[in-house]
Amino acid sequence: MKLFRFALWAGFLISLASPVATATPDIPVQAKVISQFAPGGKTQFGPLEFLGGIEFSSSDDRMQSLSSIRFRPDVEHFISVLDTGNWLTGRIQRDAKGRLSGLTDVIVNPMLIRGGRVGTKYTTDAEGLALRDGQVLVSFEQLHRVDAYPDPGFETSAPLRTLDLPIPRNEFRMNAGMETVAVSPKSGPLKGSPIVVTEHSLDDNGDLFAAILEGPLKGVFKVKRHDPFDATDGAFLPNGDFLLLERRFSVLGGLGMRLRRIKGEDIRPGALVDGEMLLEADMSYAIDNMEGIDVIAGTDGKPHVILISDDNGNHFLQRNVMLEFRLNN
Repeated sequence: MKLFRFALWAGFLISLASPVATATPDIPVQAKVISQFAPGGKTQFGPLEFLGGIEFSSSDDRMQSLSSIRFRPDVEHFISVLDTGNWLTGRIQRDAKGRLSGLTDVIVNPMLIRGGRVGTKYTTDAEGLALRDGQVLVSFEQLHRVDAYPDPGFETSAPLRTLDLPIPRNEFRMNAGMETVAVSPKSGPLKGSPIVVTEHSLDDNGDLFAAILEGPLKGVFKVKRHDPFDATDGAFLPNGDFLLLERRFSVLGGLGMRLRRIKGEDIRPGALVDGEMLLEADMSYAIDNMEGIDVIAGTDGKPHVILISDDNGNHFLQRNVMLEFRLNN
């Protein structure tokens, strides 16, 4: 994310100097249930239905700066990358009614770069995360790249390789590069290819650079930018449509988030894609600095959308929240 946009927030720059620590099992996590998302208790937002959420924190200061999240097939265990250069793994807890209630089994590991070395902020500013057979893909900004780590074993391994990027290197903006990496479903229009979307790397028309990284459709496309929103993460639905999470921030307007649905068949080299807005929220809603999204299979047979926020290590002014919605159509 663009650090300068949050420089006015007290204490934010402290997170840039946080030391990297070795892994510690079972980091203690405190969670508080979020039962209301919108003013007045509204739960239905077009096709999205709010199911519940949690606000979580820890006495361990490594629990901060969550950039992206992906769930395992059991839809309980998850992997997250932190822009402090760490992996965070854990498991969600649910109450008797199936609503989010907490996090457990939380472990933090330092992220390794080539040569098996612990990286610096510049080399391990991790922003996007995706899972595919045998690999964990991570997109980095500042030193712009997408690295593939072995799965299992990513927590203690150097990357296997760096993926080729169709986007010209000179088009990446500092602290505004590939905020999103997502792997499309094999049965969808992109046949399992990964894509990236940049946060604020704009073309001459003010639209976001994006790319399909592999396969016969490999190439650059663009995502229509609607000022003042920038991309923070994305995830594919089972049918191949793409959900794009976006954020805005200003001193006067505060934080806001938006969720767009882009049709999978529209994503092609040379295309400019846009999509239906599913949800928009400001600080009167139970949001914070929304950075991560994933789609999981609900026990009700419908896709569930999980959103997470990044507190930037600023525990006084920001929160870590996880929200869950059901996508009804």
